[in-house]
Amino acid sequence: MNTPEQPIWRQRYIEALEARHYSPRTREAYLPWVDRFAALNKGQTSSQLGEREINAFLTHLAVHEGVSASTQNQALSALLFLFRYVLKRDVNSLGEVIRAKRPPRLPTVLTRDEVKHVLGCLVGEDRLICRVLYGTGVRLMECLQLRVQDVDFAASTVIVRHGKGGKDRRTVLPATLKQELQKHLETVRALHIADLKDGWGKVTLPDALEGKYPNAAADWRWQWVFPQARRWNNEFGREGRHHVDPSLVQRSIQLASLKAELGKRVTCHTFRHCFATHLLESGYDIRTIQELLGHSDPKTTMIYTHVLNRGPGGVHSPLDRM
Repeated sequence: MNTPEQPIWRQRYIEALEARHYSPRTREAYLPWVDRFAALNKGQTSSQLGEREINAFLTHLAVHEGVSASTQNQALSALLFLFRYVLKRDVNSLGEVIRAKRPPRLPTVLTRDEVKHVLGCLVGEDRLICRVLYGTGVRLMECLQLRVQDVDFAASTVIVRHGKGGKDRRTVLPATLKQELQKHLETVRALHIADLKDGWGKVTLPDALEGKYPNAAADWRWQWVFPQARRWNNEFGREGRHHVDPSLVQRSIQLASLKAELGKRVTCHTFRHCFATHLLESGYDIRTIQELLGHSDPKTTMIYTHVLNRGPGGVHSPLDRM
């Protein structure tokens, strides 16, 4: 597959991902897999590749590299996209392709006091971001990609646009967050006004909207709720602000969890798990929580019923009765 045709299909692969509005993170994840697949099948043309080569690649990942089931399935998804949309091969003709089974895992969930303790170990903008994660149940990137117009203080809702699977949804905006978030946006607006005075103040827009609405990039409504501290500048001499880098928030949470000394692994996604579980504990129905989280299948949301104190944690051992 490392033949003169490779640069052609590789570029077509990128274009196919963009045409179908796959997120930048998905593009970054998929492309290395097809590159590695090509390297493993060096010397073969695309017409010579099929089920046997895909299975051999996936087996290599599992046996020799010990990758997880989710990583193996991501590689398979990247290759199936290659065959379906770039090489124009009928996926059904690939036969039985090995799919790793992902063992069920119970999410790590903190108690309300533990959440409060971790949040107390955070400061400034990082603390506000984590309060939004826990208070709304959004994912980290969904939080960082919020625009000013996505926060509706009057309706007490937050709109998540282009979430996982490209779907939009609404979730709750906690009343206890409103004042703090409004004060934060006042600071962000002052920063935006200063950028405009300097001749900048534009953000990137989704779905080629900048070409359709030339002035929208500088509009206050389209600015990030959590902009980065420094402006970026590209090869064309244009400056602007992107949203906060997720790695900075992840690092802050890691340090806060160590400081809290809970004995549990706490990540950004832990706050989402806590949001769902604590709503269940409060008596909200599973369907409502499913909509707030943006799950397509209620079975995904049902995992949180298994971490409530209604299972082993709610059983009295006979030893305690002696």
